[in-house]
Amino acid sequence: MSDRKNSRSNQARGKPNTSHERETLLAQLVALHEEMQRTPLPTGTAGIHPTYAESARNLLSYLALRRHDIRPLQIRLARQGLSSLGRSEASIDVALSDVIGILECLIRGETQSRPAQTLNMEQAERLLAEHTRALFGNPPAMRDVRIMVTMPTEAAWNYAMIHDLLAAGMNCMRINCAHDDAATWQKMIEHLRHAGKTQGKACQIMMDLAGPKLRTGNIDPGPAVRRIRPKRDSFGRVTHPARVWLSAEEDPTPAPAPADACLQLPGEWLHRRKIGDTLTLRDARKSRRRLHIVDASAAGCWAELRKTAYVIPGLPLRLQGGKRGDKARIAPFASGEQTISLWAGDTLILTHDMQHGHPATLDSSGQVLTPATIGCTLPEVFAQVRAGEPIWFDDGKIGGVIESVSDAALRVRIEHAPDGVKLRSDKGINLPQTKLELDALTAEDRQALNFAARHADVIELSFVNRVADVHMLFEQLERLDASDRGVVLKIETRCGFENLPALLLAGMHKPRFGVMIARGDLAVESGFERLAELQEEILCLCEAAHVPVIWATQVLETLAKTGAPSRAEITDAAMGVRADCVMLNKGPHILKAVHTLDDLLRRMRAHHNKKRDLLRKLQVAHQPALAGTGTDQAT
Repeated sequence: MSDRKNSRSNQARGKPNTSHERETLLAQLVALHEEMQRTPLPTGTAGIHPTYAESARNLLSYLALRRHDIRPLQIRLARQGLSSLGRSEASIDVALSDVIGILECLIRGETQSRPAQTLNMEQAERLLAEHTRALFGNPPAMRDVRIMVTMPTEAAWNYAMIHDLLAAGMNCMRINCAHDDAATWQKMIEHLRHAGKTQGKACQIMMDLAGPKLRTGNIDPGPAVRRIRPKRDSFGRVTHPARVWLSAEEDPTPAPAPADACLQLPGEWLHRRKIGDTLTLRDARKSRRRLHIVDASAAGCWAELRKTAYVIPGLPLRLQGGKRGDKARIAPFASGEQTISLWAGDTLILTHDMQHGHPATLDSSGQVLTPATIGCTLPEVFAQVRAGEPIWFDDGKIGGVIESVSDAALRVRIEHAPDGVKLRSDKGINLPQTKLELDALTAEDRQALNFAARHADVIELSFVNRVADVHMLFEQLERLDASDRGVVLKIETRCGFENLPALLLAGMHKPRFGVMIARGDLAVESGFERLAELQEEILCLCEAAHVPVIWATQVLETLAKTGAPSRAEITDAAMGVRADCVMLNKGPHILKAVHTLDDLLRRMRAHHNKKRDLLRKLQVAHQPALAGTGTDQAT
């Protein structure tokens, strides 16, 4: 049957004219391709490093394509059995050229003759692999995605921790410069170097500059009282007594194992205590309580308590059955941290100074006399915020609206505080709709950079918003004779995300360059419901730019903190295979988290390569349940 008869037959059945459809598709694709080819290099890209030259061109072509909604076009291409361009970020120009070439051959009835291309998919994948290797070092066996672990303070004095993390699969050690000091960082690095030499493994040192972190100030301390309580079951029966470590106040020693409380007593009196002694007291509520000594050494004593006690400094302890007057008083200890309880509808005053904040004061009937107040670490933002803008605290746990602004304070009406939430000092503040003009490098960052430039392999820049922030870091590294250090831009603000294409082009001036999706602050800034969409767009843009990506924030967090993961976070961690590095935060069970993530990434490697699904052999396809279904006959 001729093509004309086929066409008439298709039209009679209500089907589109295939020849006409292909010609229409070809015209649309050619127009898109010509627009991509006309896209000029923006100003400021002249200094792009040679290793990123083709990557920059590909990114600009991809951005030109994504200015259009091509979803209807993708559906029509798929109906023709052609590539829908859905996985072509890394080599978009070649992918579009190939589809155009195939359509032209189909229309003419010829066999496709593929022209030579400057950047095909294989070359694009090789570029990304080279950029990833330059930033993170060589990949481990059987796993392409690297694992980064944030160091706790303990890593400075616990060599075994770093040794075990490296053995378990850690590829990058992250030091957060917002915590600890240069002496502590130095100890961590020395431990890593020694562990690496012992195991014959390389591990990159990543140092994270804190940036202009907007946080809550201090709160008036609460009373100096400690509640010590045993563990109980659902019926209130004691399952484990509270463990109390007693040491000499003249030379206090830390508890050799986890303790529910640590108290200091006069050394001369404490050293006379022995196993089996019982110490009696009346706690702050005048309730009689007993401490039973179960272990004694030169360092101190372990005691067990089977009833809840409220202990304050100066409280006397007596030896049961001892001589009259044989007692000792509990040494002074620090006051407990106070919090500010907030509910929807409450008012919170954010003050310009750093004087200690305090909870709301109430009258006898529970009415507010003075609202709660708390300071903020960056008072310069007061000149940049406007009434009506939203404000969030503590990673989005508390949200409100700024009602009024003055030179001295912001008045905030709390709107989001599910079932009442406690606000503490040193918690993050986010202003997602405020156009903040803050330098990405603070005075503290510059000081930390002096150390990082000598010891780190890679510098992570927090809260990067503008191209000027990137240039500022590059200038500082040049000044410190450390321009060969790798750089990672942390995308954690709405402004940073909106400026991502320009930030990528700016970062390409260095051969060792990457991006971190800092999902914690990014979720608060953009709205939690939009996070999945934003991280998808970041992954697409970075793949088009052949820039390695770090998947960060709350990965396996429950596992690291409690030892048992949630089902949702296992799925989230597995999707980290779409990035080039996955970051874990610290926690008591971090070693178990590294083992779990290593296993997940090795397994997922057979199913995913970046955005592309890999169709490995499925074991379930060979299950007996398929026997006799007619599958063999059908094939």
